[in-house]
Amino acid sequence: MPSVELARPWRAVLSHRIAVPAFLIALTVLSAFLRTRQLNAGFWIDEGLSVGIAHHHWSSIPGLLVQDGSPPGYYLLLGLWIRLFGDGERATHTLSLLFGLACIPLAYAAGRTIFDRKTGLVCATLAALDPFLTYYAQETRMYEVEAFLSIVVAYAYVQGVLRGRTFWAVALVPAIDLMVYVHNWALFLCVGLAVATALAARERLKRFALVAAGVAVLYLPWVPTLLEQVEHTGAPWSTAPGFRDLVLAPGAVLNGDAVFVAFVLVGGAGYAALVRRRRDEERAIVLALLAMTGVTVLVAWLSAQFSPAWTSRYFAVVLGPVLLVGARGLVRAERRGLVVLAVVLFLWLGFSVRDDKENARSIMAGVSGFMHPGELVVSTHPEQVPVLRYYLGSGYRFATTMGPVPDARIFDWRNAVGRLRASSMQARVDQAVAAVRPGSEFVVVTPVFRDYRAWDAIWTHLVWEKSTAYTSLLQRDPRVRLVHHVVTNEIALKRNYFKPLQAFVYRRLR
Repeated sequence: MPSVELARPWRAVLSHRIAVPAFLIALTVLSAFLRTRQLNAGFWIDEGLSVGIAHHHWSSIPGLLVQDGSPPGYYLLLGLWIRLFGDGERATHTLSLLFGLACIPLAYAAGRTIFDRKTGLVCATLAALDPFLTYYAQETRMYEVEAFLSIVVAYAYVQGVLRGRTFWAVALVPAIDLMVYVHNWALFLCVGLAVATALAARERLKRFALVAAGVAVLYLPWVPTLLEQVEHTGAPWSTAPGFRDLVLAPGAVLNGDAVFVAFVLVGGAGYAALVRRRRDEERAIVLALLAMTGVTVLVAWLSAQFSPAWTSRYFAVVLGPVLLVGARGLVRAERRGLVVLAVVLFLWLGFSVRDDKENARSIMAGVSGFMHPGELVVSTHPEQVPVLRYYLGSGYRFATTMGPVPDARIFDWRNAVGRLRASSMQARVDQAVAAVRPGSEFVVVTPVFRDYRAWDAIWTHLVWEKSTAYTSLLQRDPRVRLVHHVVTNEIALKRNYFKPLQAFVYRRLR
């Protein structure tokens, strides 16, 4: 009785017409505070690549991406954005931030419509404080956009396929297509949607087939490029995931294995009653969302065994179903769910993003005083060139351990492992020295190899090997002299860059 009496005032408050809007606004304000503390953080490799690709003519971006391996959706959007608001760190991070904040009311709408208002409020709270969304809201990449779209797809799928509402079934087609045009892992989600329908709503397979046909028609123009990318590009910087990665993968969007396990145990207990229901709508919805998540992860894991491309940020594609299932499980678990929610939110509130992804900005600032327009910059970590070019500016020549770079705003991943493996470092050193006038300087930017184990994928092993050979040859070359070494003091800066850079300024002797 006391708990019932206690619940009545809260019910009265929540039933007020402005209560939910006020709560969502408060969540958004809090989330905006948490997600804007590092809007000025320096770019790392992938962000420099994002901005570099987006700077190309809008119509040329899809064709250009045959070199990269990604679909064009995010780069086209970013290209429009930077033409309106500029290409600075704050400006481009803000695009991601807006999608992260938009996840909050969207998560509420999805949870409220699919389940009930309590679930909507819990789902919105999770979306507001989830460290995964906080982290990628301050990064110039596509993961926040993909997370937003994953909620849209989960919402539209339940409404359009499982509940048979025509408007949402039609809306599901462009929603899925936007996802697959933003990130390739959304193709795995498509498999998850098909299996989810077969398991949870076999009677809806015809409707889903019509949706799938619509998605295929809109995606068809990209298929030839995708096939060429599959044949010639990839992610050789990644390693094949193990069984533990498969089991705990969904926890990536909840910021940690412990949080994921807590959600599974408490949410599972909350769902226990549903298992016994044979023909219950909620049971079908939960089963579909779980299958959508599990099959997506499984297919991605199997694919990565043959062509490694596995990293936690790619799991943005399953954030929507994970949030919905997690929120509903917590609500179903009642008091235990409330305790777990309180603990998780307490932990999440302590999460903060640091400006420690990469020190390219400070390294380029350190060498800029030695450089003059037209001079040469060599990067022994080849895909670093776009971010170096961003911070150094235009008017310089770039080269890598693979040779001169014709377009410094994109890295050509086509057959990159074979090209780097076949590259002779003595020939590259001779080529670089010959390209510099006597008396002029040139810069060599190379990673700081503090721990080789961070460089043990096929591609990164080659980068380590070739960088070491290249810099050793230069140090012994009588044609050049080292005049300056630029490195960041990470202890003084209170940062711990994952793979920091250093720069060597050489002068060619007369």
